[in-house]
Amino acid sequence: MKEFKGNVLFLDRSDINTDEIIPAKYLTEIEKSAMKPHLLEDLKLEGFDPATDLAGKSVIVTRENFGCGSSREHAPWALEENNIHVVIAPSFARIFRQNMFNCGMLAIELSPDQICAVFDTFGKVSAQIVVDIDASLITIQGAAQMEKIEFNLSEFDKALVRTGGWVEYADTQY
Repeated sequence: MKEFKGNVLFLDRSDINTDEIIPAKYLTEIEKSAMKPHLLEDLKLEGFDPATDLAGKSVIVTRENFGCGSSREHAPWALEENNIHVVIAPSFARIFRQNMFNCGMLAIELSPDQICAVFDTFGKVSAQIVVDIDASLITIQGAAQMEKIEFNLSEFDKALVRTGGWVEYADTQY
């Protein structure tokens, strides 16, 4: 099973689309690993530099409608190739969200107020998150502060994540 913990990359913007997650010009690559250096290279966000800001990050906290735009599983693949297995936001594009679970990754929805509180408390410090899938609990720590946040996930989504994604889940069920 993938690890659902690590240092947080805060992306303080709504509507980050799949073309910004992985530019379309890389969709012809044969190997998933070829997408790794191109994650978020077209993201327009003041002060963000993917060449330096992605290093060592395993969790993304962002704003509404993450993964909107073209429906492609390449966006979660690019995250996965960079060891980012958790994205936390108030909402996701429907297909992106399902592609995350199909790949055995977590797309966790928190209320806009909860996301604002996380940004206010931890957005300007080095923060770490640990996700306990069974307890449906996020623990976030940074700058001598710690917070625990509950989240909801269907049992089916939990099963997809526990088995490593849709293909692995289907292998155990059919």
